[in-house]
Amino acid sequence: MQNYLIKNTCIVNEGTQFFGDVFIKNGRIEKIAASISADGNTIEIDGSNQYLLPGVIDDQVHFREPGLTHKATIYTEAKAAVAGGVTSFMEMPNTNPPVFTQALLENKYSIGKESSLANYSFFMGTSNDNLEEILKTNEKKNEVCGVKVFMGSSTGNLLVDNPLILENLFAGSELLIATHCEEERIIKENLTNVLAQNRPLTAADHPIIRDENACFESSFRAVQYAKKYNSRLHILHITTAKELQLFTNMIPLKDKRITAEVCVHHLHFTSNDYAKFGNQIKCNPAIKAPENKTALWEALLDDRLDIIATDHAPHTWAEKQEDYLHAHAGLPLVQHALSLMLYYVQEGKISIEKVVEKMSHAVADCYQIKERGYIREGYHADLVLVNMQQPSTVNKENILYKCGWSPLEGFRFPATITNCFVNGHLVYGNGVFNESKMGMRLQFER
Repeated sequence: MQNYLIKNTCIVNEGTQFFGDVFIKNGRIEKIAASISADGNTIEIDGSNQYLLPGVIDDQVHFREPGLTHKATIYTEAKAAVAGGVTSFMEMPNTNPPVFTQALLENKYSIGKESSLANYSFFMGTSNDNLEEILKTNEKKNEVCGVKVFMGSSTGNLLVDNPLILENLFAGSELLIATHCEEERIIKENLTNVLAQNRPLTAADHPIIRDENACFESSFRAVQYAKKYNSRLHILHITTAKELQLFTNMIPLKDKRITAEVCVHHLHFTSNDYAKFGNQIKCNPAIKAPENKTALWEALLDDRLDIIATDHAPHTWAEKQEDYLHAHAGLPLVQHALSLMLYYVQEGKISIEKVVEKMSHAVADCYQIKERGYIREGYHADLVLVNMQQPSTVNKENILYKCGWSPLEGFRFPATITNCFVNGHLVYGNGVFNESKMGMRLQFER
């Protein structure tokens, strides 16, 4: 395997910045030092005027395979991911068929092994009818990222609303339980009320129908289950100020049993943006009023929110152009999430050290991922070089999602992802892919 030496770069890791060299040997970080000399079998990469970051770990993506491959595939979206500095992902079970059995779960791992340029893990799916299959995942707790529960219906409609199933799941799962929290009863009531107004619905109605109360009631219920059974709960894509009271920053992440995340689009857009973007930014849970975005930023910076993710959820352009009620919910984001957060670094909203913490370190800690998420000697060399002096703009020509569009089209980032290493393999370098090696299945220390 090719060895690499990254020279003269600014290394961002564990809350600090320092200049030095990083030597990559046999897929791992062999040495970190102020100066390292290379031998004849090593390729040198000049990291001057660039930042070296640990690869982003995105714990919430929808890559649509199997069954929905007209939208995306594991290959296409993992390729987009590594171009954006995402070296590992965890993918959701609402494919076709949904991942309701151990056989279907392992089928996804087989697809990942054959076609994913990034490292991968897949969530076990839940329904009102597959509790026995779910609990078999306990036997694979070091090989599977977690169990996903839709406590509100979304794309694929894997709604779990049987209280007995939820009780037994929270009591019996030894894995992290990741929840999509929206209260179905409230959503239906809100939709009925809006339809009673006898007017055309638009995307601006989305946060009215899927409102703050729907999110809070469901998140509160998930927290109650987790506290009752001391379950390991991770609530995905928090969108409301009201929900933030459910989380704490008074204990270290490693000691938390209940954690939460925010997604990049909820940090970037508000309900004011529906006028411009319409169904392009329709997603579940909904992008909400500006005061929620303000509260999310505050909670991210003070550590009530633990992780930044994408909830990458591509749909075809035609599927997004349907009328509001039929337009599919979700945004493609995995290629541009790190670049978007670096924009906010430039804006002074967040430090680059905090971005690394929330997109790499904290994800590794939250899921107990083995030997990833940090720039440490002996760890897998999942690394990203970023040039903060080389702006880049999103356009049709450089969008790699299979769906071919982005709500960020035309947006100018202050930085460019120049190089991305996955397990020490330079999979993406200055716009060129090397697809000779695939990523690896993530392992967990539980």
